[in-house]
Amino acid sequence: MKRILVTGGAGFIGSHLCESLLAHGNEVLCLDNFYTGSKANIRHLMAHEAFELIRHDVIEPIILEVDEIYNLACPASPVHYQYNPVKTVKTNVMGTLNMLGLAKRVKASLLQASTSEVYGDPQIHPQPEEYWGHVNPVGIRSCYDEGKRLAETLCMDYFRQNHVEVKIIRIFNTYGPRMAENDGRVVSNFIIQALMNRPLTIYGEGLQTRSFCYVDDLVNGIQRMMNMTQAEFIGPVNLGNPTEFTIRELAELVIQLTGSSSEIICLPLPADDPRQRRPDITQARDVLHWHPKIALEEGLLKTIAYFESKLMRQRYKPALSAARS
Repeated sequence: MKRILVTGGAGFIGSHLCESLLAHGNEVLCLDNFYTGSKANIRHLMAHEAFELIRHDVIEPIILEVDEIYNLACPASPVHYQYNPVKTVKTNVMGTLNMLGLAKRVKASLLQASTSEVYGDPQIHPQPEEYWGHVNPVGIRSCYDEGKRLAETLCMDYFRQNHVEVKIIRIFNTYGPRMAENDGRVVSNFIIQALMNRPLTIYGEGLQTRSFCYVDDLVNGIQRMMNMTQAEFIGPVNLGNPTEFTIRELAELVIQLTGSSSEIICLPLPADDPRQRRPDITQARDVLHWHPKIALEEGLLKTIAYFESKLMRQRYKPALSAARS
């Protein structure tokens, strides 16, 4: 049994990772300040004897005894990371520094969750890890893009200077149950709009492309990366689904799978919105022996079922409350 710290453990991806780590027989410390995470995501884990919840902000130092650290703490959607950009930078920089310092003190392995956003609006397609990116350092997305780039720099400097065992992953668009319904991500937006028969809003003509990875596939890749020894591979490595779809194609598929009567409407493109996003996962295939297995339609059906259930509970909650009163 390993004692494992997951920062951002009450978030969308973090909660699935905590669940998987427990299923593999580990002791899990879930650390979250609930800025974007939710207790609902981990409520089913609270009774597990090997699970512990710590309410804490990674910006502040913390002393713990752990074997491994998965550093996932950071708002990951534009709606949330642009709401308080200074806080986003602090989380990426000071939070990563604190976790690296902890890893150094207790000789723990640290996995840094980076992002495809380090490639910015890419001029190379698909994006290999060797590509340095095309990022606007002063734009509205810079707090996240540049914050994650600096977090990678800090990891490599702690590795070179202090011999901390680090691993770096770059996460591409991921979806699945427990996505926040109000975070502005395209999959959750489309599903909720479709289930409520509201217009699906796309930006521009919806011709920009994305690659969508189901959360179970991603969690499998994350754990495979942590299990690599430092001598074998430290990354960075792309984790995502290399199958590419336009945003309009995604919208049409969601309408089809939900049986919705929604129409599609176009809005102006936001600033610095990447035109193309698709990972080159050659390294993940060759070194981690990992590739996504869940097709978009299968994953969307699972995600739609989750949001259908959630909306149903919300719909009947006021009626139940009124009845009890």
